[in-house]
Amino acid sequence: MPKAKSKVQINNKRASFDYEFLEQYDAGIVLVGTEIKSLRAGKASLQDAYCYFSNGELYVKGMNIAPYFWASWGGHDPERDRKLLLQKRELRRLAMAVKNKGLTIVAVRCYIAENGYAKLHIALAKGKKEFDKRASIKEKDLRREMERG
Repeated sequence: MPKAKSKVQINNKRASFDYEFLEQYDAGIVLVGTEIKSLRAGKASLQDAYCYFSNGELYVKGMNIAPYFWASWGGHDPERDRKLLLQKRELRRLAMAVKNKGLTIVAVRCYIAENGYAKLHIALAKGKKEFDKRASIKEKDLRREMERG
């Protein structure tokens, strides 16, 4: 019997406003027991989350998973860096791309997959300038007007 679809989706709304996404990936996250329980309760934030490489491995920094309420002595650090799981060729591709000036890896969305594992949707992104942000706002308004009329 397939598991019920999880409604847990933590979005980073600011990411799409500040960055232009070039490539997108879904990565697994290495979590401890109380972190996954707290994540399933929806107690997480991706507000300032970004990814970096350390010794050829990809980590997410700034992802806040609140302490689990029912945890006793085995709690976790809410702000710790968490390892991301990707295939080797994806890691190599991202590592080469990040070496270019102006590109970064941002966390876009965190969710629970159908198989019950926590996943982080990340994107290779380029920062938007102020005029790019104004253009995307104008584009969004035009799209909204077309749907109404």
